[in-house]
Amino acid sequence: MDETIRIFCKNNDTYTNVPAGSSLLEIYNLVGTPLTCKPMNAQVNNKVESLTYRCWKSKDVEYMDYTHPSGSRAYIRSLCHIFAKAVYDIIPKADLTLEHPVSRGYYCLIHNGESITQEKIDLIKKRMQEIIDADIKFKHQYVRTQEASELFHSLNMKDKARLIETSGMAYTSYYELDGYVDFFYGCLTPSTGYIHLFDIIPYNDGVLLRVPQRNRPEELEPVIRQDKMFEVYKEHLSLQRMVGLNNVGDLNLAVKRGNASDIIKVSEAVQEKQVSKIAEEIARRFKDGVRIVLISGPSSSGKTTFCKRLQIQLLTNLLQPIAISLDDYFLSREDTPKDENGDYDFESLYALDLAYFNRDLEKLLAGEKLNLPSFDFNTGTRVYKGRTLKMKENSVLVIEGIHALNPELTSMVDNKCKYGIYASALTTISLDNHNWIPTTDNRLLRRIIRDYRFRGYSAKETISRWPSVRRGEEKWIFPYQENADAMFNSAMIYELSALRKFAEPILMEVREADPENAEAYRLLRFIRYFNYIPDSELPRTSLLREFLGGGNFKY
Repeated sequence: MDETIRIFCKNNDTYTNVPAGSSLLEIYNLVGTPLTCKPMNAQVNNKVESLTYRCWKSKDVEYMDYTHPSGSRAYIRSLCHIFAKAVYDIIPKADLTLEHPVSRGYYCLIHNGESITQEKIDLIKKRMQEIIDADIKFKHQYVRTQEASELFHSLNMKDKARLIETSGMAYTSYYELDGYVDFFYGCLTPSTGYIHLFDIIPYNDGVLLRVPQRNRPEELEPVIRQDKMFEVYKEHLSLQRMVGLNNVGDLNLAVKRGNASDIIKVSEAVQEKQVSKIAEEIARRFKDGVRIVLISGPSSSGKTTFCKRLQIQLLTNLLQPIAISLDDYFLSREDTPKDENGDYDFESLYALDLAYFNRDLEKLLAGEKLNLPSFDFNTGTRVYKGRTLKMKENSVLVIEGIHALNPELTSMVDNKCKYGIYASALTTISLDNHNWIPTTDNRLLRRIIRDYRFRGYSAKETISRWPSVRRGEEKWIFPYQENADAMFNSAMIYELSALRKFAEPILMEVREADPENAEAYRLLRFIRYFNYIPDSELPRTSLLREFLGGGNFKY
């Protein structure tokens, strides 16, 4: 009699006996196809696996469709493989670079010595649809790294070869699609037929790969222009390429050669130049009436350190900065709005006492002396610690908080008096030409380290809160980012190499039985591609010190 194993399906809370060695896709049908949409992958004992993964022992299984972050990642990776294959088929000598997310899609460059025409785009789209309609399997290969490296070199995929050669792993995975080979550090869908919706349109000097909406997979994400953000990415990528660090493999080689110190110095200098440039622009605008600087950005963007460094640069421009944090204007805990789950919604604009804040703002702009409040997060109440503020003739008010760029916050102030800054970790270095690094992963790693070292939260707790934080950012921060007069990129080329030694032991504390283990395990697999950089090289004024400690600034 064939051996059977017992599968607990978390999607419908059922136990099912299945033949040992069944694939997750076969098991999906045996447990009753519990999702309304097609699954993209699954978590097996809280680790993400492809639907082709075979179970030989009893397991807990939870299937993920496109609406789940893990499912959408598998979908987009698979779409990118199809895209790369189609570009190769239509323009065999072209190089494709999938650079970064922007405008709710993914900006890509097709290098073939000439600008990409609409005719070529149409041919690529047509070829992609043919590949999808053929429902071709993605063949997963797992081989010795040396063998994979030789393969990538033979195919002139030197970026992939450098990455795996420098990562120090004995074995490497790659995928093959109808003879076309590519590397992805996460799983793909079983075949091309899982891709139901996409588009490619011209975008600046490249193309935008469009993907379905997360919550409405039957519709594409709308194209929302993000020209200011695009320019920030472009500027940093240009610098990165000028110093020869196109991808993580290049970074690892530079670290191996003893160039880490120089990379850190250049990165820090570039960041300080950004801060200085913004301060000089504020000083020029001060003559035209600017009196308020508004600093916003998502969680773990380094807003606090940026704010402190900006104040120093404003002083060098003969302006007197006066800083206010929006965190000091929270409503009392009992008056805080709640989300759909009945939990306090601290991400909401209306968690702030807007009336009180605007009264204080009016007093300051009128030249009155202000008794500044503080917020006690332990008691959930407003307190006063004797700190007073009064604007002088050369004063500029610096207001920092996630809602700073929301027009409703300062609606009573004339726009000509305001200067907005959006700060975020816009990660520009990629693993290789087809694997960008999500900015959210960069910020999540920062937050995990900071929460653990300075706030007493485990990685499990931080990961569990992250979806709520992300929903708040989507609703309250990202819609207003293009309102900014300036954008500050707080990400640095080297930082994930510096964060690795701090993040790994914290992430390893998450237990296999914890639901958060899937995300912890994914981050551990991702960050292992970076070679270590000692944090002793980081200057004490580095923005990373906000998360690692050992800096000059007080928080």
